[in-house]
Amino acid sequence: MSWEISGMAAVASIGDSPDRIFDALCAGRSGVGRLRAFDATRYRTRHAYEIDDRGPEDIDHPFRATRWLRAVVEQALADAELPPTTDQYPLLVGTTLREQRSVELWWKQANSPSAPQLDPRRLDFAAALREDPRIGAVHTVASACAASLYALGMATDLIELGRADTVIVAGTDSITESAFGTIDRVQSGVPSAVRPFDSGRAGMIMGEGAVAVVLRRAGTGDSGYARLRGVGMNCDARHATAPDPASIRAVITDAHKRAGVGVEDIDLVMLHGSGTQLNDAVEASVLADVFGALDSPPAMTAIKSMTGHTLGGSGLLSLIMAVIAMRRGQVPPILGLTDPIAEAAPLRLAGETVRADLAVAQIDAFGFGGINAVAVIEKGRT
Repeated sequence: MSWEISGMAAVASIGDSPDRIFDALCAGRSGVGRLRAFDATRYRTRHAYEIDDRGPEDIDHPFRATRWLRAVVEQALADAELPPTTDQYPLLVGTTLREQRSVELWWKQANSPSAPQLDPRRLDFAAALREDPRIGAVHTVASACAASLYALGMATDLIELGRADTVIVAGTDSITESAFGTIDRVQSGVPSAVRPFDSGRAGMIMGEGAVAVVLRRAGTGDSGYARLRGVGMNCDARHATAPDPASIRAVITDAHKRAGVGVEDIDLVMLHGSGTQLNDAVEASVLADVFGALDSPPAMTAIKSMTGHTLGGSGLLSLIMAVIAMRRGQVPPILGLTDPIAEAAPLRLAGETVRADLAVAQIDAFGFGGINAVAVIEKGRT
């Protein structure tokens, strides 16, 4: 069983299209910079991976996440070149924070006589997409950092249940001050950049971005960019923040089973790689257990080293980068990886851009509360 990925779109701090983002990754260009969304002096961490769209005044604006979402959905539909139809396509949006930043901005101005009123209906992503006649029911999936891959798994269910032949899957998040401040307080280190799997890593830094793909029933069009072979999902709820190695091992096994692949078939792993002390160590140790017996383990990379942690859309962004990596036969590096952690010793981490023959990729996304998702995709025939 498989599904076609026939359209893609993305925007992040390092580019406004999938190909531009991938080019930046291969060139080792980071999107990290001085925090601009709000007063950085209130926090230990002073950096973020922000999209530069605030204008010359450098003022934060509401509904940025919604604006990006609308743009990537339109671009993905155009990229898919779907034939004219009166059908409407369901849209599943993975997010961590929804439009929380818009509420923060409204609250800050609430006591001003000239402050605009907040229409709560605009906080629903569906409100921004009602004018597009191609968009049907819009569902928001808020399952932490695994949200967009959860949405992807749910999209396969919609197709297999006969509810749709084509589903749009998307993810979007902008940086919010409340979430940034929370992460800043709970992390022991003070990172200036995300350095996944490096001994000198100090923690995660939030990034901004939006991403969308068009998923179709296999056989309804050409073979598309790639084929989605399967998505594994679980939620162990063992701990609020700490990952459970057994649960991560189980979700990888489930994804492989659903995809009908063995560990020897995986050529590329797009790591979750958040740059935090515990998550990186657990992910590395589990993957060493999964792939350690292979004579030639898969190439592995972590794009958060250049995009930051784009939260709910991060899994789907990694998936799109995997699609391009397989088409180009190129694996971007993990920026800042100079001294890999001991747990990663058996792994084939990409310290620099490498050429490789890639046919099957695994994408990891692990969120707070033990919300885990792993997708497996196969290179398309076109």
